[in-house]
Amino acid sequence: MRVLLQRVTSASVTVGGQVIGAITPNPQGLVALVGVTHDDDAGTARRMAEKLWQLRILDDERSAADVGAPILVVSQFTLYANTVKGRRPSWNAAAPAAAAEPLVTALADALRHLGATVATGVFGADMSVALVNDGPVTILLEL
Repeated sequence: MRVLLQRVTSASVTVGGQVIGAITPNPQGLVALVGVTHDDDAGTARRMAEKLWQLRILDDERSAADVGAPILVVSQFTLYANTVKGRRPSWNAAAPAAAAEPLVTALADALRHLGATVATGVFGADMSVALVNDGPVTILLEL
């Protein structure tokens, strides 16, 4: 599992012209773009949620857990693009939708269980993600 984590001052996701998920940080929040690979499971999602929730990347070296920062979770299979050869990415490392969707949901649910306020995108939809990256801070988390 890979999560591209961005510290933000605002973020939303729109599908079909309608905002379906948004966070209102006070003052900071996180956007988690989530990619799932073939050997990920529910335990992977839980461990990633714990890591993300406790990561000290907010102001004054605090975590989302410390300040109750909201998190926008959006599926992003393109995090597993292989661009080593040629000009066309390969998506072989990305888990198929039937396996990935429940794990993205499990990550969001694990964050909620830890106490996070979580908004989400719609798995597999053509989404527009709007955000204001704060810092900028962008970190790639992997397990």
